[in-house]
Amino acid sequence: MDKWLYISAVLVFCTASFSILVIYRFIFGERLQVVQRMDQVVGTPSLLPIREIELNVPLYQRAIRPALGSIAKLLTRFIPTAREAALNKKVVAAGQPGNLNAREWMVLKYLLATTLGFLLWSWGGLMSKSLPQCLLLAGVGVPLGWLSPDLFLNARIRQRKNQVEKALPDALDLLTVSVEAGLGFDCALMKVAEQSNSVLADEFVLMMQECHMGKPRREALRDMADRVDVDDLSTFCGSIILADTLGISIGNILRTQSQQIRQKRRQRTEELAMKAPIKMLFPMVLFIFPAIFVILLGPAALQIMQAFNN
Repeated sequence: MDKWLYISAVLVFCTASFSILVIYRFIFGERLQVVQRMDQVVGTPSLLPIREIELNVPLYQRAIRPALGSIAKLLTRFIPTAREAALNKKVVAAGQPGNLNAREWMVLKYLLATTLGFLLWSWGGLMSKSLPQCLLLAGVGVPLGWLSPDLFLNARIRQRKNQVEKALPDALDLLTVSVEAGLGFDCALMKVAEQSNSVLADEFVLMMQECHMGKPRREALRDMADRVDVDDLSTFCGSIILADTLGISIGNILRTQSQQIRQKRRQRTEELAMKAPIKMLFPMVLFIFPAIFVILLGPAALQIMQAFNN
């Protein structure tokens, strides 16, 4: 009797649990599926407080970048449109360092010029310099702070151009092999971008993203050539546009371009090698030859001076 009572209790408990589970799934099942799908797509929400999430963001993103944007809005009316366009072209060619636009770089130039001039003025006052000397220091600091961002951007542009010129022949070889193996031009570009980690690969990825967003390939290639501003890359983009327009085989164009670019790089290397002796002449004349003259002619000059003294 006790055995059957125990079995009946277990069956009642299992039936009640199953019934509750069925009712729960019937009422909240659709909502649970939606939440599970959102977790798969968006990800599990962070359990950190909002304040802690904000503090985990770098100081540059939390304070400096918004401050530059606010000042840029105030100074927009004082920045000439032509200067802003020229600076924007330079910033894009430099790879947009710091993710700053042209207006923010202009604000940075104003801030650096003012800050450096004020610091040199204050340093002159602390060192008990006279008023004209303080003015001279401030006059040196203001243009130095104003030109510093331009010097930095020019250095970044030269660095990016050199990297593109070095990576372009190898990228064209891989692109040629990929196209001749049967891949389309777009897939071959993505394969080249995946296999290398360089400025050229980043430009290829950006160009493909523009194409995926609806921009025609011709315009995307022209924009990439304008951004990088390298002669070899501009020639390559022009050849691809011409081949696409006339229906010429892209494989033959790529092979020819690769050979020409490698020949140009060899010629540039030979030109630099021929310029090296001329560049070495100036340090030799200024630093090496005087030391050699002192070693060779020093004893003779001392003997001549002693002979005249006697």
